[in-house]
Amino acid sequence: MGRWQVVSKQVANQSSIVNRQSSVALKLSIVVVSWNTRQLLHDCLAAVYAYPPDCAFEVWVVDNCSHDGSAAMVREDFPQALLLESEDNLGFAGGNNRAITRSGGEYVLLLNPDTEVKPGALTALAAFLDGHPEAGGAGSMLLNGDGSLQHPSCHPLPTLSRELWRLFHLDALAAYGVYRMDRWDTAVPHPVDIIQGASFMLRRSVLDAVGLLDDSYFMYSEEVDLCFRIRRAGWLLYWVPQSQVVHYGGQSTQQVADKMFIELYRGKVHYFRKNYGVRSAAVYKAVLALAALPRVLAGLVGRLIPGPVGAAGKRVGGNYGRLLRELPDL
Repeated sequence: MGRWQVVSKQVANQSSIVNRQSSVALKLSIVVVSWNTRQLLHDCLAAVYAYPPDCAFEVWVVDNCSHDGSAAMVREDFPQALLLESEDNLGFAGGNNRAITRSGGEYVLLLNPDTEVKPGALTALAAFLDGHPEAGGAGSMLLNGDGSLQHPSCHPLPTLSRELWRLFHLDALAAYGVYRMDRWDTAVPHPVDIIQGASFMLRRSVLDAVGLLDDSYFMYSEEVDLCFRIRRAGWLLYWVPQSQVVHYGGQSTQQVADKMFIELYRGKVHYFRKNYGVRSAAVYKAVLALAALPRVLAGLVGRLIPGPVGAAGKRVGGNYGRLLRELPDL
Protein backbone atom coordinates (compact mmCIF):
# COMPACT_ATOMS: atom_id res chain seq x y z
CA MET A 1 0.00 0.00 0.00
CA GLY A 2 2.87 2.37 0.80
CA ARG A 3 4.42 2.02 -2.62
CA TRP A 4 1.06 2.64 -4.27
CA GLN A 5 0.53 5.84 -2.24
CA VAL A 6 4.00 7.21 -3.05
CA VAL A 7 3.69 6.55 -6.77
CA SER A 8 0.16 7.97 -6.87
CA LYS A 9 1.36 11.19 -5.22
CA GLN A 10 4.17 11.54 -7.74
CA VAL A 11 1.80 11.01 -10.62
CA ALA A 12 -0.76 13.44 -9.24
CA ASN A 13 1.94 16.13 -9.08
CA GLN A 14 3.13 15.26 -12.57
CA SER A 15 -0.43 15.44 -13.92
CA SER A 16 -1.05 18.84 -12.39
CA ILE A 17 2.12 20.18 -14.02
CA VAL A 18 0.98 18.89 -17.41
CA ASN A 19 -2.44 20.52 -17.05
CA ARG A 20 -1.04 23.85 -15.85
CA GLN A 21 1.37 24.01 -18.79
CA SER A 22 -1.34 23.30 -21.35
CA SER A 23 -3.22 26.32 -22.70
CA VAL A 24 -5.81 24.00 -24.27
CA ALA A 25 -8.43 22.12 -22.29
CA LEU A 26 -7.48 18.47 -21.90
CA LYS A 27 -9.63 16.52 -24.33
CA LEU A 28 -8.56 12.90 -24.00
CA SER A 29 -7.13 10.65 -21.31
CA ILE A 30 -5.75 7.37 -22.66
CA VAL A 31 -5.55 4.58 -20.05
CA VAL A 32 -3.47 1.44 -20.61
CA VAL A 33 -3.49 -1.30 -17.96
CA SER A 34 -0.68 -3.82 -18.33
CA TRP A 35 0.47 -7.04 -16.72
CA ASN A 36 3.73 -8.58 -17.96
CA THR A 37 3.42 -7.36 -21.54
CA ARG A 38 6.61 -5.28 -21.69
CA GLN A 39 7.33 -5.39 -25.42
CA LEU A 40 3.69 -5.18 -26.46
CA LEU A 41 3.20 -2.25 -24.08
CA HIS A 42 6.24 -0.54 -25.61
CA ASP A 43 4.84 -0.98 -29.11
CA CYS A 44 1.40 0.19 -28.00
CA LEU A 45 2.73 3.42 -26.49
CA ALA A 46 5.08 3.99 -29.42
CA ALA A 47 2.10 3.84 -31.78
CA VAL A 48 0.04 6.22 -29.61
CA TYR A 49 2.80 8.82 -29.64
CA ALA A 50 3.54 8.22 -33.33
CA TYR A 51 -0.13 8.71 -34.28
CA PRO A 52 -1.48 11.01 -31.56
CA PRO A 53 -5.03 12.37 -31.54
CA ASP A 54 -5.66 15.80 -32.97
CA CYS A 55 -6.37 17.23 -29.53
CA ALA A 56 -4.78 17.77 -26.13
CA PHE A 57 -4.25 14.39 -24.48
CA GLU A 58 -2.51 12.52 -21.68
CA VAL A 59 -1.48 8.87 -21.37
CA TRP A 60 -1.82 6.88 -18.15
CA VAL A 61 -0.14 3.50 -17.74
CA VAL A 62 -1.21 1.27 -14.87
CA ASP A 63 1.27 -1.51 -14.15
CA ASN A 64 -0.57 -4.34 -12.40
CA CYS A 65 2.40 -5.70 -10.44
CA SER A 66 4.37 -6.92 -13.47
CA HIS A 67 7.65 -8.73 -12.98
CA ASP A 68 9.04 -8.29 -16.50
CA GLY A 69 10.41 -4.74 -16.21
CA SER A 70 7.38 -3.08 -17.79
CA ALA A 71 7.31 -0.16 -15.34
CA ALA A 72 11.02 0.52 -15.74
CA MET A 73 10.60 0.49 -19.52
CA VAL A 74 7.82 3.08 -19.32
CA ARG A 75 9.88 5.34 -17.07
CA GLU A 76 12.88 5.12 -19.39
CA ASP A 77 11.31 5.11 -22.85
CA PHE A 78 8.10 7.10 -22.28
CA PRO A 79 8.77 9.65 -19.51
CA GLN A 80 5.87 11.76 -20.81
CA ALA A 81 3.43 9.01 -19.78
CA LEU A 82 1.84 9.09 -16.34
CA LEU A 83 2.72 5.84 -14.57
CA LEU A 84 0.88 4.15 -11.73
CA GLU A 85 2.45 1.07 -10.18
CA SER A 86 0.50 -1.32 -8.00
CA GLU A 87 1.90 -3.90 -5.60
CA ASP A 88 -1.09 -6.11 -6.44
CA ASN A 89 -2.79 -7.19 -9.66
CA LEU A 90 -5.94 -5.09 -9.59
CA GLY A 91 -7.48 -6.67 -12.67
CA PHE A 92 -8.79 -4.84 -15.73
CA ALA A 93 -11.54 -2.87 -13.98
CA GLY A 94 -9.58 -2.01 -10.86
CA GLY A 95 -6.54 -0.89 -12.81
CA ASN A 96 -8.50 1.29 -15.21
CA ASN A 97 -10.48 2.87 -12.38
CA ARG A 98 -7.30 3.92 -10.58
CA ALA A 99 -6.22 5.94 -13.60
CA ILE A 100 -9.66 7.21 -14.62
CA THR A 101 -10.23 8.82 -11.22
CA ARG A 102 -6.90 10.66 -11.52
CA SER A 103 -7.17 11.65 -15.17
CA GLY A 104 -8.61 14.89 -16.48
CA GLY A 105 -9.77 14.41 -20.07
CA GLU A 106 -13.28 15.11 -21.33
CA TYR A 107 -13.07 11.66 -22.96
CA VAL A 108 -11.43 8.51 -21.59
CA LEU A 109 -10.02 5.83 -23.87
CA LEU A 110 -9.59 2.30 -22.50
CA LEU A 111 -6.76 0.83 -24.57
CA ASN A 112 -5.27 -2.64 -24.20
CA PRO A 113 -1.46 -2.96 -24.15
CA ASP A 114 -1.64 -5.62 -26.89
CA THR A 115 -2.90 -3.08 -29.42
CA GLU A 116 -1.36 -0.76 -31.99
CA VAL A 117 -3.39 2.22 -33.12
CA LYS A 118 -3.40 3.01 -36.82
CA PRO A 119 -2.93 6.58 -38.12
CA GLY A 120 -5.99 8.67 -37.34
CA ALA A 121 -7.59 6.04 -35.09
CA LEU A 122 -7.67 8.16 -31.96
CA THR A 123 -8.77 11.32 -33.74
CA ALA A 124 -11.61 9.42 -35.44
CA LEU A 125 -13.12 8.25 -32.12
CA ALA A 126 -12.88 11.67 -30.50
CA ALA A 127 -14.31 13.37 -33.60
CA PHE A 128 -17.20 10.91 -33.66
CA LEU A 129 -18.12 11.67 -30.03
CA ASP A 130 -17.80 15.39 -30.77
CA GLY A 131 -20.32 15.06 -33.56
CA HIS A 132 -22.75 12.64 -31.91
CA PRO A 133 -23.93 13.92 -28.54
CA GLU A 134 -26.30 10.94 -28.20
CA ALA A 135 -23.30 8.58 -28.08
CA GLY A 136 -22.03 7.63 -24.65
CA GLY A 137 -19.08 5.76 -26.08
CA ALA A 138 -17.47 4.50 -29.27
CA GLY A 139 -15.23 1.59 -30.15
CA SER A 140 -12.65 0.95 -32.83
CA MET A 141 -12.64 -1.53 -35.66
CA LEU A 142 -10.27 -4.18 -34.30
CA LEU A 143 -7.95 -5.91 -36.73
CA ASN A 144 -5.89 -9.09 -36.50
CA GLY A 145 -2.15 -8.91 -36.97
CA ASP A 146 -2.56 -9.71 -40.67
CA GLY A 147 -4.96 -6.81 -41.14
CA SER A 148 -8.13 -8.89 -41.35
CA LEU A 149 -11.28 -7.97 -39.42
CA GLN A 150 -11.25 -9.32 -35.87
CA HIS A 151 -14.37 -10.81 -34.35
CA PRO A 152 -15.75 -9.58 -32.12
CA SER A 153 -15.00 -5.87 -31.93
CA CYS A 154 -18.53 -5.63 -30.57
CA HIS A 155 -21.46 -7.95 -29.96
CA PRO A 156 -25.14 -8.05 -28.98
CA LEU A 157 -26.21 -7.78 -25.36
CA PRO A 158 -25.68 -11.15 -23.63
CA THR A 159 -28.91 -12.92 -22.69
CA LEU A 160 -29.53 -16.48 -21.53
CA SER A 161 -30.79 -17.48 -24.97
CA ARG A 162 -27.83 -15.87 -26.73
CA GLU A 163 -25.38 -17.62 -24.41
CA LEU A 164 -27.07 -20.95 -25.12
CA TRP A 165 -26.89 -20.22 -28.84
CA ARG A 166 -23.20 -19.32 -28.59
CA LEU A 167 -22.15 -22.25 -26.44
CA PHE A 168 -23.62 -24.72 -28.92
CA HIS A 169 -22.10 -22.88 -31.91
CA LEU A 170 -25.50 -22.23 -33.47
CA ASP A 171 -24.37 -18.89 -34.89
CA ALA A 172 -22.95 -20.94 -37.76
CA LEU A 173 -26.57 -21.62 -38.72
CA ALA A 174 -28.03 -18.19 -37.96
CA ALA A 175 -26.38 -15.18 -36.39
CA TYR A 176 -28.06 -14.46 -33.07
CA GLY A 177 -25.34 -14.38 -30.44
CA VAL A 178 -22.97 -12.40 -32.69
CA TYR A 179 -23.09 -9.63 -35.26
CA ARG A 180 -22.37 -10.50 -38.90
CA MET A 181 -19.73 -7.80 -39.05
CA ASP A 182 -18.32 -9.17 -42.30
CA ARG A 183 -21.53 -7.92 -43.95
CA TRP A 184 -21.44 -4.43 -42.47
CA ASP A 185 -20.70 -1.33 -44.48
CA THR A 186 -17.31 -0.28 -43.16
CA ALA A 187 -17.79 3.25 -44.48
CA VAL A 188 -20.28 4.14 -41.76
CA PRO A 189 -20.46 3.71 -37.95
CA HIS A 190 -22.97 1.21 -36.56
CA PRO A 191 -24.95 1.37 -33.30
CA VAL A 192 -24.15 -1.68 -31.16
CA ASP A 193 -24.97 -3.14 -27.76
CA ILE A 194 -21.52 -4.02 -26.37
CA ILE A 195 -18.08 -2.69 -27.27
CA GLN A 196 -14.97 -4.69 -26.51
CA GLY A 197 -12.72 -2.95 -24.03
CA ALA A 198 -9.57 -3.24 -26.15
CA SER A 199 -10.20 0.23 -27.64
CA PHE A 200 -13.23 1.92 -26.12
CA MET A 201 -13.65 5.70 -25.80
CA LEU A 202 -16.15 7.05 -23.26
CA ARG A 203 -17.48 10.43 -22.24
CA ARG A 204 -16.40 11.31 -18.72
CA SER A 205 -19.85 12.79 -18.12
CA VAL A 206 -21.32 9.36 -18.84
CA LEU A 207 -18.94 7.69 -16.40
CA ASP A 208 -19.87 10.31 -13.83
CA ALA A 209 -23.53 9.47 -14.38
CA VAL A 210 -23.47 5.65 -14.51
CA GLY A 211 -20.32 4.89 -12.52
CA LEU A 212 -16.92 3.49 -13.36
CA LEU A 213 -16.09 -0.08 -14.28
CA ASP A 214 -17.30 -2.43 -11.55
CA ASP A 215 -14.13 -3.77 -9.94
CA SER A 216 -15.99 -6.72 -8.44
CA TYR A 217 -15.18 -8.18 -11.87
CA PHE A 218 -11.51 -9.14 -11.88
CA MET A 219 -11.28 -9.99 -15.57
CA TYR A 220 -13.92 -10.31 -18.29
CA SER A 221 -17.49 -8.95 -18.56
CA GLU A 222 -16.64 -5.66 -16.86
CA GLU A 223 -17.05 -3.72 -20.12
CA VAL A 224 -20.25 -5.68 -20.83
CA ASP A 225 -21.61 -4.55 -17.47
CA LEU A 226 -20.57 -0.95 -18.17
CA CYS A 227 -22.18 -0.97 -21.63
CA PHE A 228 -25.36 -2.40 -20.09
CA ARG A 229 -25.52 0.48 -17.64
CA ILE A 230 -24.74 3.10 -20.31
CA ARG A 231 -27.49 1.90 -22.61
CA ARG A 232 -29.93 1.54 -19.71
CA ALA A 233 -29.30 5.22 -18.92
CA GLY A 234 -30.38 6.14 -22.46
CA TRP A 235 -27.04 6.60 -24.23
CA LEU A 236 -26.11 4.91 -27.51
CA LEU A 237 -22.88 3.05 -28.30
CA TYR A 238 -21.24 2.91 -31.71
CA TRP A 239 -18.68 0.85 -33.61
CA VAL A 240 -16.59 3.32 -35.62
CA PRO A 241 -14.69 1.64 -38.51
CA GLN A 242 -12.82 4.86 -39.32
CA SER A 243 -10.84 4.10 -36.13
CA GLN A 244 -8.69 1.06 -36.86
CA VAL A 245 -6.63 -0.66 -34.16
CA VAL A 246 -4.62 -3.86 -34.41
CA HIS A 247 -5.42 -6.15 -31.48
CA TYR A 248 -3.11 -9.09 -30.86
CA GLY A 249 -5.47 -10.42 -28.20
CA GLY A 250 -5.11 -12.26 -24.91
CA GLN A 251 -1.38 -11.66 -24.43
CA SER A 252 -1.68 -11.21 -20.67
CA THR A 253 -4.34 -13.85 -20.09
CA GLN A 254 -2.48 -16.49 -22.12
CA GLN A 255 0.16 -16.50 -19.39
CA VAL A 256 -2.41 -17.99 -17.00
CA ALA A 257 -4.81 -19.50 -19.54
CA ASP A 258 -6.36 -22.16 -17.28
CA LYS A 259 -7.17 -19.66 -14.55
CA MET A 260 -8.53 -17.14 -17.05
CA PHE A 261 -10.87 -19.72 -18.57
CA ILE A 262 -12.59 -19.99 -15.20
CA GLU A 263 -12.49 -16.21 -14.75
CA LEU A 264 -14.26 -15.80 -18.09
CA TYR A 265 -17.28 -17.69 -16.81
CA ARG A 266 -17.04 -16.29 -13.30
CA GLY A 267 -17.47 -12.87 -14.87
CA LYS A 268 -20.43 -14.01 -16.96
CA VAL A 269 -22.19 -15.60 -13.98
CA HIS A 270 -21.61 -12.41 -11.99
CA TYR A 271 -23.02 -10.33 -14.86
CA PHE A 272 -26.27 -12.33 -14.94
CA ARG A 273 -26.58 -12.35 -11.15
CA LYS A 274 -25.99 -8.62 -10.83
CA ASN A 275 -28.17 -7.45 -13.72
CA TYR A 276 -30.88 -10.11 -13.97
CA GLY A 277 -31.03 -11.69 -10.52
CA VAL A 278 -30.10 -14.88 -8.71
CA ARG A 279 -32.55 -17.02 -10.68
CA SER A 280 -31.06 -15.98 -14.02
CA ALA A 281 -27.56 -16.76 -12.71
CA ALA A 282 -28.74 -20.23 -11.66
CA VAL A 283 -30.25 -20.85 -15.10
CA TYR A 284 -27.04 -19.69 -16.74
CA LYS A 285 -25.06 -22.13 -14.60
CA ALA A 286 -27.38 -24.91 -15.78
CA VAL A 287 -26.74 -23.85 -19.39
CA LEU A 288 -22.99 -23.97 -18.75
CA ALA A 289 -23.25 -27.45 -17.24
CA LEU A 290 -25.28 -28.64 -20.22
CA ALA A 291 -22.69 -27.27 -22.62
CA ALA A 292 -19.75 -28.59 -20.59
CA LEU A 293 -20.80 -32.26 -20.43
CA PRO A 294 -20.30 -33.16 -24.12
CA ARG A 295 -16.98 -31.31 -24.11
CA VAL A 296 -15.79 -33.29 -21.09
CA LEU A 297 -16.78 -36.50 -22.86
CA ALA A 298 -14.92 -35.35 -25.97
CA GLY A 299 -11.87 -34.81 -23.78
CA LEU A 300 -12.06 -38.41 -22.53
CA VAL A 301 -12.22 -39.64 -26.11
CA GLY A 302 -9.32 -37.37 -26.98
CA ARG A 303 -7.11 -39.31 -24.61
CA LEU A 304 -7.42 -42.26 -26.97
CA ILE A 305 -6.55 -40.28 -30.10
CA PRO A 306 -2.90 -39.53 -30.84
CA GLY A 307 -1.70 -36.28 -32.32
CA PRO A 308 -2.98 -32.70 -32.24
CA VAL A 309 -6.66 -33.66 -32.56
CA GLY A 310 -6.52 -35.72 -29.41
CA ALA A 311 -4.47 -33.07 -27.61
CA ALA A 312 -7.02 -30.38 -28.49
CA GLY A 313 -9.85 -32.58 -27.22
CA LYS A 314 -8.01 -33.22 -23.96
CA ARG A 315 -7.37 -29.52 -23.47
CA VAL A 316 -11.00 -28.53 -24.08
CA GLY A 317 -12.27 -31.39 -21.93
CA GLY A 318 -9.91 -30.42 -19.14
CA ASN A 319 -11.06 -26.80 -19.19
CA TYR A 320 -14.72 -27.71 -19.04
CA GLY A 321 -14.08 -30.37 -16.41
CA ARG A 322 -12.57 -27.69 -14.17
CA LEU A 323 -15.53 -25.45 -14.95
CA LEU A 324 -17.98 -28.16 -13.85
CA ARG A 325 -16.08 -28.61 -10.59
CA GLU A 326 -15.99 -24.90 -9.83
CA LEU A 327 -19.43 -24.03 -11.17
CA PRO A 328 -21.28 -24.33 -7.80
CA ASP A 329 -19.02 -21.67 -6.28
CA LEU A 330 -19.08 -19.21 -9.19
